[in-house]
Amino acid sequence: MGGVGPRRQLSRKGSMADVPTDLLGEIKHLEKIFSVDQAKLKEITNHFVKELEKGNVEGGSIPMNPTWVMGFPDGHETGTFLALDMGGTNLRVCEVILTEEKGEFDIIQSKYRMPAALKTGESEELWEYIADCIQQFIEYHHEIEDLESLDKIPIGFTFSFPATQDYIDHGVLQRWTKGFDIKGVEGQDVVSLFEAALAKRKLPVKLSALINDTTGTLIASAYTDSTIKIGCIFGTGCNAAYMENCGSVPKIAHHNLPPDMPIAINCEYGAFDNEHYVLPRTPYDVIIDDDSPRPGQQAFEKMIAGLYLGELFRLVLVDLHDNKNCNFFSGQDISKLRKAYTLDASFLSDIENDPFENLTETGELFKDNLNIVATKPELELCRRLAELIGTRAARLSSCGIAAICKKKNIESCHVGADGTVFNKYPHFKERGALALREILAWQKGQKDPINVIGAEDGSGVGAALIAALTIKRIKEGNLAGIRDKEGIKLGG
Repeated sequence: MGGVGPRRQLSRKGSMADVPTDLLGEIKHLEKIFSVDQAKLKEITNHFVKELEKGNVEGGSIPMNPTWVMGFPDGHETGTFLALDMGGTNLRVCEVILTEEKGEFDIIQSKYRMPAALKTGESEELWEYIADCIQQFIEYHHEIEDLESLDKIPIGFTFSFPATQDYIDHGVLQRWTKGFDIKGVEGQDVVSLFEAALAKRKLPVKLSALINDTTGTLIASAYTDSTIKIGCIFGTGCNAAYMENCGSVPKIAHHNLPPDMPIAINCEYGAFDNEHYVLPRTPYDVIIDDDSPRPGQQAFEKMIAGLYLGELFRLVLVDLHDNKNCNFFSGQDISKLRKAYTLDASFLSDIENDPFENLTETGELFKDNLNIVATKPELELCRRLAELIGTRAARLSSCGIAAICKKKNIESCHVGADGTVFNKYPHFKERGALALREILAWQKGQKDPINVIGAEDGSGVGAALIAALTIKRIKEGNLAGIRDKEGIKLGG
């Protein structure tokens, strides 16, 4: 392998020269409908601020769920905690040891694939599967035959779906997202369902906190970086969490908490603009919404989250083949391409990463995955479309961050971001940073005062930290938003 260095990113200027007029016309049309200019970004952000404020009162389309996480960690939390992370594709069980060193931790973890059938199956099957994974983890890592002899270990449960929480150890599922649709869980307290499955197996585990991955991202990132003010996820779904003052959340006024006491808010802002006032939806976005399990919900998420980027791309290609006055994939069998959700965000990611002027790798992608032999001009269109969809997602994602900063008058901070789209999609960070600069109108040459950086492990370390913070504040006598005060204390 001597002498093989990194492949040079070749200039792609002038590569449209051999694209026929009909396809060039289509590319221009796609550029028009998928581009979001500075004025539109500002309009979206201003509407976003109003919707965030409305959600803190009650009744807006953004839930703005109080999490009962009352403040940031100070870096001196210690102890051993379990964390359970139920996301879109995997189930992860972790044991997190918060060490004596400030802001330091050790972690062991195991991942379990979430079977597709569970996502639309029965409620009992889901909780049985989760309890089984926790049992396997404890038995494997502790090599204990008699689980009942163990002291109860506190667990933080990262449940990454919109839930209403009257307490930190309680949560009623509002609605399934990310392609889940399990009957009999919406409107139910997921903690009761989870604890019933644990009790059935007599597992030595006590739930201390039910959290969202985004809240976990906020807390885990703040544990190692005190300039963090916002946690974000850009992955299968999209969301943000930030620290609010109790006095600015009228819907919890009946708890009579000190107005300056901090409380983390899990925005669930994938639901932003469900009314379709400001988001620049294309006909393809409308189809995605209409054909989804929950039409009319998660409008913002459906335009920027990883689950939908590949589907947007696929819908455009099928439309070009079927409905337009242009030659696109003519004479090709596109039956594989006709299957909904057959492409995911990694397909677009691979196209954008293709370093070759003649798009060799993109051509191979189409041949290997879809059995389509594409011409060079067709590949050029596909490349441009991937760039447009990826760029729009990154630019729109910055509107939510900018809105929280405007609402809270944050002029400089770090934002901890996680998720496969943020971490793996080419140029997502740079495109998002440019949009943030346009929205917040920073001076030319001024260093970005608000930086979106890679987050710490929110759903693992964050969940463990929040379990630790909950036990800590019970001992300090701050019992706001805690249901089972004695049980959690014993777990700690």
